Amino acid sequence: MGKFDFGVEGRRKLRCHTLVRRRVDAMLCGGEVRNSPERRRRSQGMRWFWALMVWMLASTAPGSTVNWPQFRGPHADGVSEDAAPTVWDVESGQNIKWQTPIPGLGHACPIVWEDRIYIATAVKPGSKPDLKIGLYGDIDSYKEKEAHQWRLLCVEKATGNVLWNKLVLETVPRTERHTKATHCNSTPATDGKRLVAILGSEGLFCFDLDGREVWRKDLGRMDPGFYVVTNTSWGFGSSPVLHDGKVIVQCDVLSEQFLAVFDANDGRELWRTRRQEVPTWSTPIVATAAGRTQVIVNGWKQIGGYDFATGRSLWQLHEGGDVPVASPVLAGDFVILTSAHGKARPMRAVRLDATGDITPAEIGATNQAIAWSHARQGDYLQTPIVIGDLLWGALDGIVTCFDVRTGKIHYSERIGEGTQGFTASPVAAGGKIYLTGERGEVFVLPASEEFSVLATNKLGGICLSTPAISQGTLFFRTTEKLVAIGAKP
Repeated sequence: MGKFDFGVEGRRKLRCHTLVRRRVDAMLCGGEVRNSPERRRRSQGMRWFWALMVWMLASTAPGSTVNWPQFRGPHADGVSEDAAPTVWDVESGQNIKWQTPIPGLGHACPIVWEDRIYIATAVKPGSKPDLKIGLYGDIDSYKEKEAHQWRLLCVEKATGNVLWNKLVLETVPRTERHTKATHCNSTPATDGKRLVAILGSEGLFCFDLDGREVWRKDLGRMDPGFYVVTNTSWGFGSSPVLHDGKVIVQCDVLSEQFLAVFDANDGRELWRTRRQEVPTWSTPIVATAAGRTQVIVNGWKQIGGYDFATGRSLWQLHEGGDVPVASPVLAGDFVILTSAHGKARPMRAVRLDATGDITPAEIGATNQAIAWSHARQGDYLQTPIVIGDLLWGALDGIVTCFDVRTGKIHYSERIGEGTQGFTASPVAAGGKIYLTGERGEVFVLPASEEFSVLATNKLGGICLSTPAISQGTLFFRTTEKLVAIGAKP
């Protein structure tokens, strides 16, 4: 069993469990000879029982986010209850636990399982791949004909030491990539038994936690680009999701569009549902509510929920931004959906018990399934974040705070000077929100309906990857390194 930090509430519960254990031991063993075989047998059984209870307590205690197993964490919401530093300095080392160089180029976010961090990357041998950041609307791609190496790295969480760096595949990329993208944009996912990753356009891979390949699936060309100019190729971006021993993949690309579920043990395809959609870059989420478990996906023509067991469509919503990137996020009985580009940029709340076609007559209208909607207040690249009854969206440095139940806007304010792009999605730790600009500036805001900027910190490098959080430490991936930001012992 690993070492756990239960937090204040967890330690209180543990003390209560200890008192209960002593009383139960006394009741079970009362009247028996202290060292009798029967008492020893029962005592050994109780030790196993209480070991299990402690493990359960450690895994569920509030304020103890140990594992960050997928894009935006254990609940795909980007939120940890653990407090993390709001101020740091890379040059002086203030609140910098360690910095570890990462080879190649990738926007795949780091994930954490217990004492290990896993990170995927694409290496162009002999040179560092080009990357163009900033606020621009070019549809250009990099045309790279050199062989690339896709690698999976494992880093020790406490020290930043690279435990292993394994070559998964070496080949010429099947597709091009947008000038702001990489050949490794998708974040891996793990359930503590195995790790799954989509490596660029090269397919879906499964590994054990020591990096040994278990299986792989060729998913086709995987060529997302601008649907209006079909000879563009911008690089695959959707991340896999592990749920209940199954791997969920949303693959909306120019050549085909589908949602599929695979058996995590052997890669068998369990179901595949065809979609009539434009290319998307968003990651699906799983929601269990209203007596059903559904996979919810973003899109333009076919936003909707699908039955997790069968792939059957449960509800559909049409229209929005025509380049869907932001992922859905759960908010109580709602799912928050947003997209941008084109005529509309909606932010809307859909009820999880929706059925059938719920598309309103106008983009900003509501109905029985759509609780509220703003036609021009949505996100483009960044996924929103929900904390309590508040929702934050972000677009090019404009942060908007909504009431999650009503859609009321509390504020809409700019962070920074308006000269840098924002690609990484916001995360929150201990009631503070962290928004990362592409130039590596991190803005810290309170999770409050009142706007303020608590601090602005620098990472010392370009960052388009969403950070991970574990036990009060933030893990940022820049284009050069992995940086651990947390209070030093």
